[in-house]
Amino acid sequence: MKHAGADALTTLAGLIATIREHGFKEPRPGVFYRRGKAFLHFHEDAAGLFADLRVNDEWERFRVTDADEQAAFLRVLRASA
Repeated sequence: MKHAGADALTTLAGLIATIREHGFKEPRPGVFYRRGKAFLHFHEDAAGLFADLRVNDEWERFRVTDADEQAAFLRVLRASA
């Protein structure tokens, strides 16, 4: 599964804008750091768009292709932040 390219990040623009409101460092578009550690990034493949989020020091993958998936992901992100 490859990291999300520019087109995928454009598709996720609304989700990414919401994430940016949390004030995480974003050294590259769609790659977020918290407390100096990688915290969140995105992937794409034929199965859809995915977010990898560090939860309790372990990476967890969330499908974020549609609005319901994005809303569920944001709930986890807020609880992890």
